[in-house]
Formats: sequence, structure tokens, C-alpha cells
Amino acid sequence: MSTFAKVNIVKEKIDIRNISLQTLQERFTQMGEKSFRAKQVYEWLWKKSCFSFDEMSNISKELRTKLDDNFVINNVKINNSQFSADKTIKNSFILHDAHLIEGVLIPTPGRMTACVSSQVGCSLTCKFCATGYMERKRNLNPDEIYDQVVLISKQAQENYGIPLSNIVYMGMGEPLLNYKNVMDSIEKITSEDGLNMAAKRITVSTAGIAKMIKKLGDDEVKFNLALSLHAANDEKRNTIMPINEQNSLKALAEALKYYYAKTKNPVTYEYIVFDGFNDTIQDAIELAKFCKHLPCKVNIIEYNPIAFANFINAGEDKIEKFADYLKSQGINTNLRRSRGKDIDAACGQLAIKDKAAAVQE
Repeated sequence: MSTFAKVNIVKEKIDIRNISLQTLQERFTQMGEKSFRAKQVYEWLWKKSCFSFDEMSNISKELRTKLDDNFVINNVKINNSQFSADKTIKNSFILHDAHLIEGVLIPTPGRMTACVSSQVGCSLTCKFCATGYMERKRNLNPDEIYDQVVLISKQAQENYGIPLSNIVYMGMGEPLLNYKNVMDSIEKITSEDGLNMAAKRITVSTAGIAKMIKKLGDDEVKFNLALSLHAANDEKRNTIMPINEQNSLKALAEALKYYYAKTKNPVTYEYIVFDGFNDTIQDAIELAKFCKHLPCKVNIIEYNPIAFANFINAGEDKIEKFADYLKSQGINTNLRRSRGKDIDAACGQLAIKDKAAAVQE
């Protein structure tokens, strides 16, 4: 005589922010609820940035119980925050599956900027970037990018009494290798049904993937595009950015011209002047030539040394001569000083050092 063990089947909850409003309305109908209630919940999730069903005050207790039984909000949490002497705040964020990412609040005169990540780690292995020495674990979901903005925005208000003004996708990962989720996150951030931030206040930075830059053009995006360039010479760029071997400067120039023709958005080129590598006037001449392809500006960025690489920043005199040459060619050129260097929060320094076990409730 056979014996059958009793098996308890646990129903897996649905991540409520990974489904569309239409799907949510259908789920509500299946639960015997009015579909307009789904719109109310959707507003709590994306417009009011609610992380708990219990906080949804215009929803009945019975419906909140149903939501809790069927859905989950996999919100991002702050694991640790470090405060720089220059008021920059670097955050370690923990995701629902215990992965860690980093994001930064950068206060500058006239701006309060959130620097957010798009992937857990990175696959591009840029030789000067700390994140490039990490393994890419996975892409971030749209809500995980959105949550970084929400949490950093709250920090800006709580610590400095100033609202968030800008967002840069310049944290961990390559945004264009997580294209759909990045685009969906921007839609939630800019939508009237979301955070309602202006697209022109958002900049997406890429190491340079030609076909995806063209796709940005096809999608006629309204946000700003920055290219992490650092050399206008294929041989040099191949050395520090292996992605250039499949995306040559010629291919990038063609993609950027296509992008500009579709969007009419000027492009920003990010250029770190490394000592003894790309700091000569000949390098500046090559960069100026590359800039002639379309309307653009150049941000010369201070390099922030990392333990994994031997690069150092060029001297002030070389950087000034480099910038002066670009300006003499009519190129809009800005010198960007790094923020948060004392807490490894500056450009190129993001890499997880703390442990997931340190989660703060």
C-alpha cells in the first residue's frame, strides 16, 4: 500500500512592478476587484514611489491583504552610505536577490545630481574603471533603476533641503547593454504617471556601442547622450577600452551622425587626460577632428586612480594646454573636477567593497 506525502504548494508572488497597468487591471478583474483600483495602485507605485501595500491609504484593508497575498514589491534598500568632505554621498544599495550596486548623490552649485547604475557589475573591462574589473552578474530591472533615483532624491531633500535636478546613468554597468530596461526606467522617471522629471535633465553615458546608438536615434530619445571617449585614435582606444575593437571610431562617428540626424540632440564626449598616454597636442588635434562630425561639447574629466590600474591624471599644465587647443578650434570644452574622491565615489571608482550581510533594516 503506497503512502502519499502531503505537499504544501507555495504560490509564488508576482513582482507587481514588472507588469503593465493593463495586466494589473486584468489581474484585479480576476480577483473580483474593479479595474479602476489597479490604476490607484499603479499611481501609488510609480507616482508616489510607495514600497509597501500598507501605505496605500485609499485602498481598502481587504484589497491590501489580497495584494500582499498575490504580489510583492521588490524595492531597493540602502545598505550603507558614505559622506564625503565635499558633501557627495555614496550609497551601497542592496537588491531583492542580495546583489549590491552603488549610486551617488553629487551636489554642485546649481545642481543636485543622482548618478545611478544600470547593471550589477560590468562586462566591458575598461582598463581605467574599477567597475570594469568586476564580473557582470545581471541587468537591473527598470524599477531597480527607478528606486535608486527615488532614494537619492530623498537623500538630497533630507540632507541638503534641495530637490534632485539631474540624473546621470554613469554608475556601474553599460546602459546600452541593458537597453530596454534603461528605456523603461526613463519612461517611469519622466512620465506624468511617474516622477515627471524632464528628459533633458537625464544623461545616459555609453562606452560606445554603435548599433545601439543608432537605435537611440530610431527611438528619437529626448534625453542627453554622452560618449565615454578618452582617445580619438583607434590604437590607443583599443588599449584602454576593448569595446572599441568591435566599435571603431569610424563606426561610432557614423552612428552618432545618424543619431543626431534623428534627434537633433548634441552629444557630450567625456575625455580623461591620462599622463603620458593621451595628453599631447596631437591627441587634442585628433579629438578636435572627431568633434567635427556633429554638434558636441567635450567634458575633460579628472582621473581618479584605482588599485587595479597604473594610470594617473595628467598635470594641470598639460590639461590646460589640451583644453585651450580644443577651445581654439571652436569646441565647447569644460573641465570637470571630481567629487567624492575621498570615499571612492568619483567617476570610475565605483566597485563594491562592503558585504551584503551589512544590510540595514
